[in-house]
Amino acid sequence: MEPHRQDWKIATALSLGRYHISEDYGFLLPNPLKELPDHYRPWMEIAKKLPQLIESHQLQAQVDKIAAALTASPLFQLSLCGLLLDQMPLLDCQLLKGYREQRLARLVLSFIAMGYVWQEGETQPREVLPRNLAMPFVEVSRMLGLPPILVHSDMVLTNWTKKNPQGPLEIGNLETIIAFPGGESLRGFILVTALVEKAAVPGIKAVVQAVNAILQPSQDALLQALQDLSLSIQDMTRALGQMHGLDYVDPDIFYAVIRVFLSGWKDNPAMPTGLKYEGVSEEPLQYSGGSAAQSTVLHVFDEFLGVRHGKESADFLHRMRDYMPPSHKAFIEEVRAAPALRDFILSSGHDHFLAAYNRCLEVLVELRSYHITIVTKYLITAAARAKGRRLNQPPGLAELPQACRGTGGTAVLTFLKSVRDKTLETILHPRG
Repeated sequence: MEPHRQDWKIATALSLGRYHISEDYGFLLPNPLKELPDHYRPWMEIAKKLPQLIESHQLQAQVDKIAAALTASPLFQLSLCGLLLDQMPLLDCQLLKGYREQRLARLVLSFIAMGYVWQEGETQPREVLPRNLAMPFVEVSRMLGLPPILVHSDMVLTNWTKKNPQGPLEIGNLETIIAFPGGESLRGFILVTALVEKAAVPGIKAVVQAVNAILQPSQDALLQALQDLSLSIQDMTRALGQMHGLDYVDPDIFYAVIRVFLSGWKDNPAMPTGLKYEGVSEEPLQYSGGSAAQSTVLHVFDEFLGVRHGKESADFLHRMRDYMPPSHKAFIEEVRAAPALRDFILSSGHDHFLAAYNRCLEVLVELRSYHITIVTKYLITAAARAKGRRLNQPPGLAELPQACRGTGGTAVLTFLKSVRDKTLETILHPRG
């Protein structure tokens, strides 16, 4: 048994509430805010018309004009004060009231920042984020313990709302709060991912129930929890199937448009030195782009089931935990420190526990195999088509290895297959 598990039994029972995880929504932020206080109206006005500003190549100009005013004389700044309300002033995040306003402010600023950097595509990224955008983005990110780049918790966990508040959590009753270009495909990509997170909720609760059942101990409760976990993972696979089975996301739009705005400035040939945050750092900073590996769900399931990944994959996954809300990362660590399920299964000698444990791993392998199918369709195959058509690609761009790299910067298929195979290797074989 691992040393960090030794004294866990004296701790209080594991619970979701301590980690700001919802009993109903899991890691999704329950009922996210859609509006900030009036002081932050300039941010909201830009964010609400972000797709049009990017597509018309006007976003950078709107941000840059006010950035230039901030470096001018005080008199000039005052003269511009009443003229540039539709552009982006430097606003103080200290006036944000509470966690939910901070989450919405970060959502808004992260989308504006990604749109600003990638407005002209991968061939002409901006390498400096102006201070009127960089300083508040970094400030609110520090408040929330997140890096200043768009991450999964912004793109998905905070970026959903019900059209009918009393209606079901189904894609027909959902809408995004902030968007990039990409139309219905972007909407489908974000909301299907949110529904995968929602499908994981019974599994997250099952992990808590199982850990507590090992402590009590209660064999019946543990067996039920394992069965609930396997059913939840199957539901996640079904939810993910809406991505392409129902054509909610067009692969060519994902590759040519959506993927670009999720790209980061670490391990990205388009921005080899990173991004300079004006007013924050004299040197460029490097951060990974948005990635499914930033979702807390599978990290929790891996730790609970005892899946151990190869060094390169494990290093990347552990680094992605720094791109999660700190309370969610802490929950992963708490599950990791809990009594080891795998040790319990091995020592129990009961075939029904072994079968239930293996079933959880089998459906997790199926989910990861299906994810590989999705990535192949939306990244690898779509990249090959784009290269063949030479759509908006100047000479030389085809040599960049973006086609086989995810937005998080990994060699995506190699990584996903390694993660899937290590899950498969974790399955226990009955004793002969």
